[in-house]
Amino acid sequence: MHTLSVATASHQYPIFIGSNLRESAHSILAPYLNNKIAIISNDTVAALYLPQWQQILTQSGYEHFSIILPDGEQYKTWQTLNLIYDGLMQHRAERQTTLLALGGGVIGDMVGFAAATYQRGTPFIQIPTTLLSQVDSSVGGKTAINHPLGKNMIGAFYQPQAVFIDLNSLQTLPPREFSAGLAEVIKYAVLGDVEFLQWLESNIAALIDQNSSVLAQAIYRCCQMKADIVGKDEKETGIRAYLNLGHTFGHAIEAEMGYGNWLHGEAVAAGTVLACRLSEQLGYLRPEDTTRVITILSQANLPVVPPRMSLNAWLTHMSHDKKVIDGNLRFVVLKTLGQATLADNITAETLAITLKQYIS
Repeated sequence: MHTLSVATASHQYPIFIGSNLRESAHSILAPYLNNKIAIISNDTVAALYLPQWQQILTQSGYEHFSIILPDGEQYKTWQTLNLIYDGLMQHRAERQTTLLALGGGVIGDMVGFAAATYQRGTPFIQIPTTLLSQVDSSVGGKTAINHPLGKNMIGAFYQPQAVFIDLNSLQTLPPREFSAGLAEVIKYAVLGDVEFLQWLESNIAALIDQNSSVLAQAIYRCCQMKADIVGKDEKETGIRAYLNLGHTFGHAIEAEMGYGNWLHGEAVAAGTVLACRLSEQLGYLRPEDTTRVITILSQANLPVVPPRMSLNAWLTHMSHDKKVIDGNLRFVVLKTLGQATLADNITAETLAITLKQYIS
């Protein structure tokens, strides 16, 4: 088992990474569990892993109950969030009831938001079951739900008590979902560590084959990078925004195409290519740098061409991005591969040039 620590201004907590961790779940998580526990999952993940977690908690003497939500990005809404509040109220959950977020990024985000707001704050633990949530959304305390006009626009910064990453849960992950997670892995390398990018290029086949040793190294490196960044900038006032490389374009794709039709990682992959194209327009990246990013994303079975959308649709969705400052669009771009920066006041004309081959 590998252990990392995330140290933010508000809270410090561990990340546990390893195979077969569920076998030792009680001893690992005991310091972070209270007497009453709510397991919150979706119907897909619950069918696979809920009985095991119920057995662990029962054998360890915890009082527990479960709340099962529908599965899918399209359910990351107020209506579904209220199902969590309903279940907590019905089971008389208290301020010290520990919430377990058992699932992918959607579950982690919604459970975190429920924990931040139920009785003004209850403890929660992230138990991510997808590669995307293990390397990204489970770490750092960003919690949110979607709005029809924008992704993750309603939420809170609220850190978990611990993050528990069992690599075995990836064995039941569909190939498309696994590839979507690789988009975030590649994103980390592209924005902040060119040596990691070189390592990924050498090991991408082993990653796709889910070689446990290679996979553990990749997840550890991503979590380490995120822990370092979040520790310096918990509430995204500076360098944490770099982690949104490709996301402004990607969120526009998700919103326009309908949440869930493009997986988040797929939209981020296409958005990362567009961020590279924009970086070229600004005089930073060379075309061969963009080709290098396209190559590894393609090897990970990810889309590198966005859907065709009108320029108005692109601009409308991006105008709702959380990085907009005083009405001006701000993008994460690349000075070089492995070095991200923020670009302010990107004009509609520049975006039109960047997007010209993708405009319907």
